[in-house]
Amino acid sequence: MDKITQWLAEHSISEVECLVPDMSGNARGKFTPTDKFLTQDSRLPESILVQTVTGDYVDEHNELVDPADTDMLLEPDPGTIRLNPWANEPTAQIIHDCYTRDGKRHPIATRNILRFVLDKYAEQGWQPVVAPEVEFYLVKRNLDPDEKLSAPVGRSGRTEKTRQSYSIDAANEYEAIIEDMYDFCEAQGLDVDTLIHESGTAQMEINFLHGDPLNLADQVFTFKRTVRETALRHGIYATFMAKPMEDEPGSALHLHQSVLDIKTGKNIFVDDDGNETDLFMHFIGGTQEFTPGFITFFAPNVNSYRRFTPEMAAPTSLHWGYENRTTGLRVPDSAPQAKRLENRFPGADCNPYLAIAASLACGYLGMMKKVKPSEPYQGSCASEPITLPRTQEHALNLLAECPEAKEMFGEKFVRAWAAIKRDEYEEFNRVISSWEREYLLLNV
Repeated sequence: MDKITQWLAEHSISEVECLVPDMSGNARGKFTPTDKFLTQDSRLPESILVQTVTGDYVDEHNELVDPADTDMLLEPDPGTIRLNPWANEPTAQIIHDCYTRDGKRHPIATRNILRFVLDKYAEQGWQPVVAPEVEFYLVKRNLDPDEKLSAPVGRSGRTEKTRQSYSIDAANEYEAIIEDMYDFCEAQGLDVDTLIHESGTAQMEINFLHGDPLNLADQVFTFKRTVRETALRHGIYATFMAKPMEDEPGSALHLHQSVLDIKTGKNIFVDDDGNETDLFMHFIGGTQEFTPGFITFFAPNVNSYRRFTPEMAAPTSLHWGYENRTTGLRVPDSAPQAKRLENRFPGADCNPYLAIAASLACGYLGMMKKVKPSEPYQGSCASEPITLPRTQEHALNLLAECPEAKEMFGEKFVRAWAAIKRDEYEEFNRVISSWEREYLLLNV
């Protein structure tokens, strides 16, 4: 707390946002005056960890958390303290870790899940490194959920109608928004790197510099809040839905991953001569073998599975390849020390803590179990049969059949996740769509 106290004083902070990432990766917490923050313990009801995206509590609530709706203890992480640059008064935001009343890491808190996986790497003398790439759409304000989303008006007074991949001029249509976003990111110390215009209309991608997985998950968590706030200030929305528009590509959260030897700092994916190691091949093999069981953490919502569509810039199978963007797993060209695997399965709607944890868990299992990968795929695999789950229900069934998920994430967390996502799926399944009314009402 000494470091935090000093930082708050230096920045004349009057209020602190105590933040906890929930299951969806959104911020829960409370606003606390600085003097109260420094003199009182922070707590939140642990029941917020078992709420669905609609705000309902799961039926298994009393089996997963205390039926008395008790508090969990929050511990501020001094490495996450940042200014809130859009607040009216000097405000800090601090991400907190969740603990049970007896002082143990809370088994359902998503930030702790990533910590559990990183602990397993540390036990082997390994330090993972990740670099996320986050895609999102800018869209017009939408107050009617039955109305389709569309691109906002740019500075030219027009909206995009065609694909503008990597277009500088198309990105400059939203220059004022992008400049404010970068200013907010700089004020918060986020390691954002390049921005590109992606394939979809008003679809952008931000790349982060590589670094510690927990730190990068915190940054992605903070970045998503930042982009949504920036867009609102310009009278539009930013959305991280995996597939917000039916005729446009989905949005992903690609993860570049490598692993260092803690003692030497060397990349364990290459040997002293720069050749790929067995550990690298096993990391790929494990990601291929265990992704089906973990894919619910890459594609956590009912909308997520609409992204896995052929010819729409998203993976549909478990192939891997060198410099091949049609595969779900890509090995980019790089110098030996930067040898890495890009996981292209996660959608932008994922909880970054869980997606990074799941991706690293699959690679870890592959290395520990010495799983051999398939041969690298040559050419485009877009015409290959779809082997990924196409529904949330299917993904949850694969999770239930994956004992390695319980091994890496803990049985209680997996139970809680499955309960939440099954409740969400059942609620979604009760909604009759316009497609059904259009084509089935009088034709069946």
